[in-house]
Amino acid sequence: MEQEPKQKGGPGFGAAAMALLCLVLAVCLAGDQGRWVQAAAPVELELPRTASQVSTTTQVGSRVIPVGRAVGIKLFSDGVLVVGLSPVETEKGACYPGRDSGLKAGDVITHLNGDEVDTIEQVQNVVAQQEGEPITIQAMRGQKQVQLTAAAVENSQGVYQLGVWLRDSMAGIGTMTFYDPSSGVFAALGHGINDVDTAMLMPLESGSIMGASVSDVKRGLSGEPGELHGQFDLSQDLGTLYANTDRGIFGNLAVPEPLVEQQPVEVASRKDIHTGAATILSNVRGNQVEEFDVNITHISSDADGTRSLMLQVTDPELLEATGGIVQGMSGSPILQDGRLVGAVTHVLVNDPTRGYGILAETMCKAAGSN
Repeated sequence: MEQEPKQKGGPGFGAAAMALLCLVLAVCLAGDQGRWVQAAAPVELELPRTASQVSTTTQVGSRVIPVGRAVGIKLFSDGVLVVGLSPVETEKGACYPGRDSGLKAGDVITHLNGDEVDTIEQVQNVVAQQEGEPITIQAMRGQKQVQLTAAAVENSQGVYQLGVWLRDSMAGIGTMTFYDPSSGVFAALGHGINDVDTAMLMPLESGSIMGASVSDVKRGLSGEPGELHGQFDLSQDLGTLYANTDRGIFGNLAVPEPLVEQQPVEVASRKDIHTGAATILSNVRGNQVEEFDVNITHISSDADGTRSLMLQVTDPELLEATGGIVQGMSGSPILQDGRLVGAVTHVLVNDPTRGYGILAETMCKAAGSN
């Protein structure tokens, strides 16, 4: 769940505050680990990498099953993301080998000395083996490839460091929007998984989803977005991811039975959507999907964006349980006149009863274009 920007006195937006708890592996290339919670479920996860999955479909069908179930999501980056640069404290004072090499926050390191790297541990091993000798770094900076050279320095504890903070995986809880029984494709979130420090879309190497149960809700208040807390079922992966895009995450569902309970409905086109009464399907307690009343108050002319619909929560039960839209509900399907019209994507920080949504047809197009 993202938040609407703070500007012109209006509610606030943080691209880094979406509907995911993120368990982050961040190290300064010396074996230290840091934990970053982006929003939601307080869980510790082991994150073994799985083989990447490529979508076998080029088009999602015109009838899909709205889901609304909370799922655990784990994502592994394609390369290692630089999230920060820091000094290395040596006996001679502070040194900045990473910064001085030209590395920048947001760079994605793909190769060291010509060898591909995808994990923090791989980077650490190269740094340790080189013992201060120059390391050739290949990285992606946006769409441009850069090549740099850096030499780690020995800190005051005798450990070689580059002074670079890295991230290679994320995990959290979000909501599945729909499942297409004709192709086996699922969609979730309605927006991408972004790094909290750089706001960059995490490059996907592989990932999967698991069952999840909502154990607790922090109610949303004005100026303080609420969030879902959940527990993951680590015993089984239910599907694999093939795309992390700014319009949602997409994958192939191997085990639909625990998640998919609704019947297929038609995907609405923009011309079919109107302001007025609608509902959302959301999982705000246990593993129960419930239908709640909302109003669509505005339809944007930007049909391809993640804020094409403005929503007002009107359901007394949801307002009592959560205060409105909270982080973790991102991806909740929006239904109107028996059709799937979109998915919840943002919450207004200063008014948790209001938020934004993406059009379902936009998500379907994004699912089929990857």
